[in-house]
Amino acid sequence: MRVTGRVLGIAVLITTLMTVMAAPMGAAFAQPTERYKRAVDAVASQRLIVKTAQGEGRIALNLSRDWTKPDPGITRALLVFHGQLRNVDVYTRGGEETLRAAGNDAAGTLLIVPQFLAVPDIAAHSLDATMLRWEADRWLAGEPAVGPAPLSAFDAIDAILARLADRTLFPNLKRVVVAGHSAGGQLVQRYAIAGRGDTALEAAGIGVRYIVSNPSSYMYFSDERPAVETVAGEARADPATCAGYNVWKYGPSGGPPYIGGSAAALEARYARRDVIYLLGTADIDPFMASLDKTCAGRLQGPFRYARGKAYFAHIKARNPASPHKRIDVVGIGHDGGAMFASPCGRHAIFDSGGCVLP
Repeated sequence: MRVTGRVLGIAVLITTLMTVMAAPMGAAFAQPTERYKRAVDAVASQRLIVKTAQGEGRIALNLSRDWTKPDPGITRALLVFHGQLRNVDVYTRGGEETLRAAGNDAAGTLLIVPQFLAVPDIAAHSLDATMLRWEADRWLAGEPAVGPAPLSAFDAIDAILARLADRTLFPNLKRVVVAGHSAGGQLVQRYAIAGRGDTALEAAGIGVRYIVSNPSSYMYFSDERPAVETVAGEARADPATCAGYNVWKYGPSGGPPYIGGSAAALEARYARRDVIYLLGTADIDPFMASLDKTCAGRLQGPFRYARGKAYFAHIKARNPASPHKRIDVVGIGHDGGAMFASPCGRHAIFDSGGCVLP
């Protein structure tokens, strides 16, 4: 493998920082390092049992409509996954704003916002022992929960999709959109690779789309990485000294217990799926606290927008016939609410107009 680099000039760096500062980076979506280790401010109001051969537990989630009884008015389900802070209240409001911005295009949409709780959340909110919880942000890579059973966040998504595949509850459901921003984008990208929950939906004639928005890193299918730029004052990441840069969640080897099948089989299935990479052109801050700055992360590019472009090129080069699409949201930085509510975000979710595509 060969990775080359060049140092960003001072002028380029100043332009980068000015662009980021000018972007609509709402404080609600800022993710300073260490904050994700604290207990969340709010816990989602609804519960869903997740059960596999490894045991069972419950996850929290917010819903825009009652999904426990038949609802022929639901034609689309939109799953929105939170970022590293697990701030389900913020992402619920962002999802609601997206529906309002879409107007009639969002008619018949069931909004689902799951929450992957961490260990500190249980005691802080006096939650019972049946609630699934993870160490820090291990949920985003599909790692097992620490209690009450070693279930993956992928198992939880499977359970949600299984509910949606029930035609007695959703007789007119036509599409499920699985969308995540930031750490939620990491989760969705890995689930789109390894997840199995779409099988029942597709058997019922329900289409599934995955929207990966501004994640900090991606899972590559080979040891190749893009020719990356480096940030002034920072040493270039070197694959020769970067242990684990090609191990899950960055590469195909050593995945969690949920993962099944060979890397080749996973890639072939992933390449066939309906995946949209929704990238903010102003998400270009190489110093953002929540950006993955490990050598494995830096090998993918200097900032999120560059990493997204490079990964899309990687997939299309290896799978030219893949239906994967890249949609740039011009002028938006690391702001999940602005990304999904933008004309291009609405186009990705609802196939509505108003987005200028390349």
